[in-house]
Amino acid sequence: MTARSGRWIQRWDPEDETFWNRTGEKIARRNLLFSVLSEHIGFSIWTMWSVLVLFMGPEYGLTPADKFLLTSMVTLVGAVVRVPYTFAVALFGGRNWTVISAALLLVPSVAAFAVMEPGTSFSTFLLVGLLAGIGGGNFASSMTNINAFFPLRKKGWALGLNAGGGNIGVPVIQLAALAIIGAGGGPRVLLGVYIPLIVVAAVLAALSMDNLASVKNDTGAAKDAARDAHTWIMSFLYIGTFGSFIGYSFAFGQVLQNQFDRTPLEAAYVTFVGPLLGSLIRPVGGSLADRYGGARITLWNFVAMGAATAVLIVASMQKSLALFTVAFVVLFVLTGLGNGSTYKMIPGIFQAKARAEGLTGEAAAAYGRRLSGASMGLIGAVGALGGVGINLAFRQSFLSYGSGTGAFVAFLACYAVCFAVTWAVYLRRPAVRPTDTDTAPEEKSQLSYANV
Repeated sequence: MTARSGRWIQRWDPEDETFWNRTGEKIARRNLLFSVLSEHIGFSIWTMWSVLVLFMGPEYGLTPADKFLLTSMVTLVGAVVRVPYTFAVALFGGRNWTVISAALLLVPSVAAFAVMEPGTSFSTFLLVGLLAGIGGGNFASSMTNINAFFPLRKKGWALGLNAGGGNIGVPVIQLAALAIIGAGGGPRVLLGVYIPLIVVAAVLAALSMDNLASVKNDTGAAKDAARDAHTWIMSFLYIGTFGSFIGYSFAFGQVLQNQFDRTPLEAAYVTFVGPLLGSLIRPVGGSLADRYGGARITLWNFVAMGAATAVLIVASMQKSLALFTVAFVVLFVLTGLGNGSTYKMIPGIFQAKARAEGLTGEAAAAYGRRLSGASMGLIGAVGALGGVGINLAFRQSFLSYGSGTGAFVAFLACYAVCFAVTWAVYLRRPAVRPTDTDTAPEEKSQLSYANV
């Protein structure tokens, strides 16, 4: 039986099919639903400056370089706070931390509402923008929490849906901005819509979610994950997928404005499309990875991302707005697909390592949960730093060349490296574990990660 005390679940064993079918699945799906809601609003608040900068015309006195720097710093904070947010789930409980992290979103929202007017200094905007970065942390705590609720065979779908539902907060706030700009409203109207939604998300999490007593901070697991080469390899691959998604989400509208002279309304008409499709496709990436293997899906996804980027370079050089917009939206879709497949790989990799160590059954599952849970926060944080790099690359490209072409060339090279790493580590056979460097080569396990 599942004992509860103050919304705490004392026994949780999703790998036990009888338990899962009788009570576990219903509880896990309910927690997933309200986790998605809170994470969704967190993403909206994190990326609200991608929208607010579209409102900030010449009267605000900010250059394009200032705006790219502002969004870069917001992305940076969102990446850094993912690490403590990951450990907060075990410290406070998944439900409790969801309530707290949702309520904290009021701070950047109210602060932005107070300062959003011409005459405010750039340093003030930068400080308030940094506060919005805490919205990026909601992803890490939400993914860590949901990872504990679902069995391995369902993780690709569950984590993909959780992340996709959160990611869709990006196009939703951009759509809201489009409606408000079209109606002649200002940025404070947009913020005024989100402040009560934050309160609703926190209240619903308090009423409907659960804490898992079995989820505990394991400092040994964190150290083991940090020492494991797979954590850093997957962090790099996640830079290529999620880093691209969040970086482009912040930058797309600004690129349209600065390179193609689009007005705020014209930019808003198309800015939301890419993040929307990229978010919706993320669960598909997880499901495809469940069926065909995350490494295979990730490999060919990087090929497609490279091809889309090459088209963007051509469109940028030819100043073709139509081709540029279509190629950028396709690239967004591919980042979402890759987000789902890379995150599915993480628990599978550590399960494969458990089998290589001779573990089976629940022991192997526990080993996989322990290291995958510990690594997810670090991977999510490092991956989000890709968004910082993208915005800084665009800033430098516009300063140096007056367009984003130089940045796209750099991104193409990055995707080529991601492809090579995915093939070399997870698909080339036999795959030698890139860990345990003190083990003699002849003693290292030979195993394939092709199905992770």
